[in-house]
Amino acid sequence: MNEVLELTELPPAETALQIYQTANGLDPYIERIRQEVTGHEPDLKTKKGRDAIASRAFKVRKIKTALDGLGKEQVDRLKEIPKLIDAERKRMRDELDALADEVRKPLTEWEEAEANRIAMHRNGLESMASQAREVGDLNSDALRLRIESVEAEVIGESWEEFEAEAHRVKAKALEILNTALAERQKHEAEQAELAELRRKQAEQEQKDREAEIARQAAEKARADAEAKAQAERDAAAKREADGKAAQAKAEQDAKDAAERQRRAEEQAEAERLASIARAEQAAEAARQAEIKRQADEKAAEEAEQRKREADIAHKASINNAALAAFIENGLPDECAKQAVILIAKGLIPAVKIQY
Repeated sequence: MNEVLELTELPPAETALQIYQTANGLDPYIERIRQEVTGHEPDLKTKKGRDAIASRAFKVRKIKTALDGLGKEQVDRLKEIPKLIDAERKRMRDELDALADEVRKPLTEWEEAEANRIAMHRNGLESMASQAREVGDLNSDALRLRIESVEAEVIGESWEEFEAEAHRVKAKALEILNTALAERQKHEAEQAELAELRRKQAEQEQKDREAEIARQAAEKARADAEAKAQAERDAAAKREADGKAAQAKAEQDAKDAAERQRRAEEQAEAERLASIARAEQAAEAARQAEIKRQADEKAAEEAEQRKREADIAHKASINNAALAAFIENGLPDECAKQAVILIAKGLIPAVKIQY
């Protein structure tokens, strides 16, 4: 810094911010530097002269660094100012928010107590009203318990401004519950009467079943006796009929055996003739199949030959068209022909004839 001070003075700290934020504010210092380092006759022949030139240039760069550093100090001070302002703003907000909360605290506590008081009364109203909801599936005992619960609610000054509403909710709940109880009692009485009728009907049906069982037993005993007597008569008749049937069956069996023998002989002869016919048909089918195979083979060969000839003709047509194009565009005949042959054989990379 001593070398810099020897060169020129820096802007004083108390006016540095004003100088740096003024357009061209550093011009006097720049001009003073220019006067100090210019106007010297450069001596390049001696080392001392060359060192003097380098020294003056170095001094310019030193003062540049010093002035730039001083300017940066001003910027750093300015950057600290928003932080200080923001910190003071936050402190102010926090203290005033706390003060506002402190001032409002009595009102806030009153509002919370008021909200709790109203919520307590609302919950009491809802509790009574809920007793009269969804009562359709309750029996009479459950309905009586709900009626007792609602009737036990004491409505008085403790309900404050909700007293009139509480009287209305209680009366409406009791009206709904008493109506439901009357309907349920009527329904239960009807169900009890219906159950008694079903019990008496079941008893009568049981007596009727027992009487029918006794009648069926007597009827069965009589029928069994008659069936036994009939069975004995039927057995005697069956024995006589079985004897006759056995004799007739023996005679018929003899006739059937003779008939089966005759049919077996006829069937054997028919099968022999059929076997001969099948062998002849198989031989003829094999001959016809061989004839067809040979004809199919010949037809396939002819079709393949036609396909090859058509392909050759197709490729020749395209190759001739390519040859004509080469010649038309100035390629000699032999060169054009050779080019088409090489391309057709796939010997030219990235070039192909599309057939």
